[in-house]
Amino acid sequence: MPPKSKFTREQIIAAALEIASQQDISCVTARAVGEKLNSSARPIFTVFKNMEEVTGEVKKAAREMYNEYVKEGLKEEIHFKGVGKAYIKFAVEQPKLFRLLFMSETDRSDAISVLPVIDDNYDNILSSITEQYVLPAKDALSLYSHLWVYTHGIASLCATKTVKFSEEEISGMLTEVFVSILIKKKSEINERNKADDKN
Repeated sequence: MPPKSKFTREQIIAAALEIASQQDISCVTARAVGEKLNSSARPIFTVFKNMEEVTGEVKKAAREMYNEYVKEGLKEEIHFKGVGKAYIKFAVEQPKLFRLLFMSETDRSDAISVLPVIDDNYDNILSSITEQYVLPAKDALSLYSHLWVYTHGIASLCATKTVKFSEEEISGMLTEVFVSILIKKKSEINERNKADDKN
């Protein structure tokens, strides 16, 4: 029978998440987690097989934290804008975790293909566009990918502390770009409808 751990799985993950959020995921070592728990590293390995398993759980916990931000964003009157603001807020408040989740290499070649992979909220966010703005799925996805590129740029600048924006500036920038792209998409839809009517 394996020895009983002094700490629960949840306590170990919470300690590791705190290290990752304050320093970096690379700093989540057995020794560091043990020190955070005022213990040696030994109790960690009565719960986890190895540190790769621990860091995997840290990523899951970070994603769950991010998902809570998105849920709050979707409650705003303008859902999609709320999500964009939530994405940037997460980058501002949890820059290390933002980098962990959204500034890592992927093998995807474009924004449309990367979005479902990096964001568990993809379907809900896309639905918020199609429903609130009555757009065909293709146009909603195009709008989503364009805005994500722009929003990710702002969030990355915030996460790396390259630029500091006020909430008012962020809100204004998102609105300006969103409205511009939405007008363009509506115009394209009208042109397609006119062409269909002629055929």
